[in-house]
Amino acid sequence: MIERIETELARIEHTYEVRTLFAVESGSRAWGFASPDSDYDVRFVYVHRRDWYLSVFEQRDVIEEMLPDKLDLSGWELRKTLRLFSKCNLALNEWLGSPMVYSEAPGFRAELTALMPAYFNPIAATHHYRRMAEQAMADGFAERRIGIKKLFYVLRALLACRWVARARSQPPTEFAKLVAQPWISADERSWIGALLVEKAEAAEGAQVQLSAKRIEALQREAEGYKVAAELLSGPTVERRRGELDEMLRRWIAASDQ
Repeated sequence: MIERIETELARIEHTYEVRTLFAVESGSRAWGFASPDSDYDVRFVYVHRRDWYLSVFEQRDVIEEMLPDKLDLSGWELRKTLRLFSKCNLALNEWLGSPMVYSEAPGFRAELTALMPAYFNPIAATHHYRRMAEQAMADGFAERRIGIKKLFYVLRALLACRWVARARSQPPTEFAKLVAQPWISADERSWIGALLVEKAEAAEGAQVQLSAKRIEALQREAEGYKVAAELLSGPTVERRRGELDEMLRRWIAASDQ
């Protein structure tokens, strides 16, 4: 599948006349709790040649292709990417931290990652992950049962909130790194470990049953982050718009070489 993904990315570069700056896996495979039948969710950032940017009219700034064999390709154009990065886009931040990299222009991902502390917003991040947890719980719980996939969405989102509350930085993309933190109790770590073993062999639609105590604890923690988010402070490093403009111009120029 890796070879196929690399082939499809090369085809996209040729078809759309773009250069891929980095391409990574996102979703459950990047998080580390994929099911045997999980999709491949490939996300990438690309740049056009200079003349594409010298147009009176706005042009499409995404490339999306859903291919057979559960291969989902989705990319953002560089200018769009940097605009979203300046607003602390959590999906993009997670792409930057993905452990599964399919292609990479030397230096690009490292450069953007180094700028993340200046643009990370803990308030926005907490609300983002809290809403993810609440949505998964609202869609999932019925007679104390929930899809194991949705349960991991809940767990990952809540552990990301804990990370932000304590570290004030972008949570790691990998679920294992969230679980390994000292603020995770031994009971939670044991329970999650057993769930990971079960999920590794379960189909996407498999369900698990939770105790009323577990459900209450998850719901209470999610609710608590509504207040906790307001006690956090926003970015403390001044946002320097010029550095993103300079980065855009430099990588556009490099794409013409």
